[in-house]
Amino acid sequence: MKIYKLSVAVLFLSGSVFYAQEVKKDTISKEKRIEGVVIQGSSSKKTETAVLGEQKKAIIQKQAVSAEEISRKGISNVEQGLTKVTGITTVEGRGLFVRGLEERYNYLLINGLGSPSNNPFQKIIALKQFPTDVVGKLNIYKTFNSNLYGDFAGATFDIETLTMEKSFSKIEFGIGVNTASTFRNNFKVSEGADGFNGYLGLNSDDKKLPSAIRDSRPNNYRFSANESLAQFKDSWNVDQVKSLPNTSIGFTTVQKVKAGETGNIGILFSLNQSNEYSYKEGAKNQFKDFGGVINLNNDLLRKQYNYEIESSALLGFAYKNKGTAINLNAMYLQNVNNIIEDYYGYKNNQVQNKDVGFFRTNQQDLSRFLNIQLTGSQKLGERQQVKAGGSYVINNYQQPDRKILEGSRQDLNGNMLSDDQLYLAYGGNNIIRQYLDVNSRFYGSAYGEYSIFLGEKGDKKDYPMQLSVGYNGFADLRKTSYRFIFGKPNGTAGQAFLIDKNSPQAKFNQDLANNLFYFQEESDGSKFFTSMYQFVNAGYINFNYKPSESWDFLLGARYENDMTLIRFSAQGAANKTNLDKQRNLFLPSISIKKALNSKNNLRFAFSKTVTRPVLIETMDIDYINPDNETIRGNPNIENSDNYNFDLKWEYFPSTKEMFAVNLFAKRINNAIERSFVSSGDANGVTVTFYNAKKADLAGIELEGIISLGRISDALSKFTLGANATFMYTDVERSQQQLELEQPNPNYYKGDLHKRGLQGASPYTINADLKYEMKTKNNFSRTFSLVYNVSGSKIYAVGTSGADNYYEKPFHQLDFVYQEQINKNWNIKAGIQNILNNRYKILLGDKSYYNVDTNGTNTYTDYFRGTNFNLTVGYTF
Repeated sequence: MKIYKLSVAVLFLSGSVFYAQEVKKDTISKEKRIEGVVIQGSSSKKTETAVLGEQKKAIIQKQAVSAEEISRKGISNVEQGLTKVTGITTVEGRGLFVRGLEERYNYLLINGLGSPSNNPFQKIIALKQFPTDVVGKLNIYKTFNSNLYGDFAGATFDIETLTMEKSFSKIEFGIGVNTASTFRNNFKVSEGADGFNGYLGLNSDDKKLPSAIRDSRPNNYRFSANESLAQFKDSWNVDQVKSLPNTSIGFTTVQKVKAGETGNIGILFSLNQSNEYSYKEGAKNQFKDFGGVINLNNDLLRKQYNYEIESSALLGFAYKNKGTAINLNAMYLQNVNNIIEDYYGYKNNQVQNKDVGFFRTNQQDLSRFLNIQLTGSQKLGERQQVKAGGSYVINNYQQPDRKILEGSRQDLNGNMLSDDQLYLAYGGNNIIRQYLDVNSRFYGSAYGEYSIFLGEKGDKKDYPMQLSVGYNGFADLRKTSYRFIFGKPNGTAGQAFLIDKNSPQAKFNQDLANNLFYFQEESDGSKFFTSMYQFVNAGYINFNYKPSESWDFLLGARYENDMTLIRFSAQGAANKTNLDKQRNLFLPSISIKKALNSKNNLRFAFSKTVTRPVLIETMDIDYINPDNETIRGNPNIENSDNYNFDLKWEYFPSTKEMFAVNLFAKRINNAIERSFVSSGDANGVTVTFYNAKKADLAGIELEGIISLGRISDALSKFTLGANATFMYTDVERSQQQLELEQPNPNYYKGDLHKRGLQGASPYTINADLKYEMKTKNNFSRTFSLVYNVSGSKIYAVGTSGADNYYEKPFHQLDFVYQEQINKNWNIKAGIQNILNNRYKILLGDKSYYNVDTNGTNTYTDYFRGTNFNLTVGYTF
């Protein structure tokens, strides 16, 4: 059954109107659930059997997750679906890892068109935001072909949206509880965030940069009392609520009508809205070299409260006639994440604050994403075809008025305060407001391709030769603004006082009116603003030759011009620096398939590709967190050059079964890696990015899908699917990395340890056991048990005598039940994260110096809790 669902409630339409009025109200942080829709293909393409058949016949190494598999595994978003593919796993908040490579090595297409990320901390859109009810198939290309963008090393994902085959309407309701978050008393949210305006994301209006400085360059502007009371509209107060179950509602309608004798017109409209409460508690520490000894620089307990609202809308039109297909889609996504983070303990080695230190972050991550696509194809007789498409994207991300409050949980007499009280003094870093905007000035993507079929079919189904010539590319223009406003004492009014930390606004208003303190901007007048202009234009040619039924050759060549201009200023600089990076790339590819017989294939592929950095990795800003951990982009970071090799054997014992073994290897020159370095800024540490000289990778992928009926007839309704990737990596450090990682010779005189590639996992395992039966009314009922884990990987490279930081294995086990009760009603229930494994990042145990950290090597850890979800849908 073809069903579409997007993310947004009918109420959300009012939010769309406001967005059209003011593009500057941008954008989110962790998005969720967007959708695209295109109308093409046939219903058979969505079955697991059809997907396996397509994989068997294709010349390129493409894997896919079908709409049928998405449904029966209870997959609710694209990210979940892709983790069921060999060698792919998801990592907490950092997207998808393919063959152990971080998300920076992936690229995203939506219906064949490039898509930018709406989050500067991620390479591609958080794929959690794509609900899967409008997805026909998730295509994963793990070998390169010249019609794909050259930014390729892990995989290219192409979200192929569902076809419109018949008219229907559907409404769906969902409810879920989490063992760590739901029904928690005193759950903290920003004041008004759980109200009507917060639900629609309209409370961001109150968080905008004050009008007194909004259109001016930073100049240490001091706000008067009246300006402070009038222009800072967002409150420092925090509401304490009872966290309710997570809910979702979605509505989709598809209408299909005849257009002439052979044509059809399809219209799709889909809305969805969902909200989620989540709570995490655990360590958030920091390690630093203190002269030959690694000590705890921060010893903190973090309590994080997230209240997230996701909304999306999709409107699609399609016209299809014999030989002609035209699709127009408009996708809109909004994500609002209200975050309260409470930290208990000390930072900057101030051990005396171990039991009394406290600071709070009160922030909103907001993103809005609008993508308009027009695609079409036309057959020109039997031998020729043209296709083209273009998209326009408005894409904004914002953290408006990120408020930081810091004080002591002990009074002046040494008495511990109640949990709602705090001793605070104006000045220092005790009251800070931050404003981050990453706005898209323009993003456009386009492609065009002409294909001609050559030779004679004879008794074959296809022509023996196909020649394709085409173009694709994109333009991405962005600007970034990052500003700071501090609360400062007026004269001698810096004495500490007692406040209710959940309701300090009234006290602040009174002291502002009495001129006891004031707000002043202290952003660097030269460094607050950066911009990036990137233009990628490519031409390509593919030649596919099938000399016989058993041989298939695909030769490709791609010429890609990459022009990138980054404009930034060093601190205190009078003029901007224009960093012009321009490269002309020749990217060849070859794929060969040999059908050994009707059930066995042998494949070989080679290609050269590039990897471009994530936006934050190249932006020249210092993104400062309240625990004095700074994320600093490196505008001098270089693109990686990748050489990719694959050799694969496939065996298809039946139309529903498959076994495969794939050997792969990669050479990545100038591999990009995340590193921790000591920072002179307030004694904290900095996360930044460097190029290694090169990295070598070699691995094996194993995959199998088997009916257990082969073992016993009693098991004929069971199917087992499993896949695993095992990989070895080795890095040769660049000169800059050698200098940073080399320990002080006064404390250590040996060689640097050999290490693998940052972010690369030595193994990834996915497995699922499915039981499927027919009810007495001949409707389907399935039960699935799904498991996923990846091996310990380097989260960040250590420096200054410290070992690397390792992201430890996270074992996830899910159970899903789904049943079509009758032709109208369907039900889906699931339990996610049954094992409730602890997520953790640890400092490795091979530091070059002695480690004295009170017995802990935990950088961060927390439990996510187990989710219990129930979804009911009615189709009419």
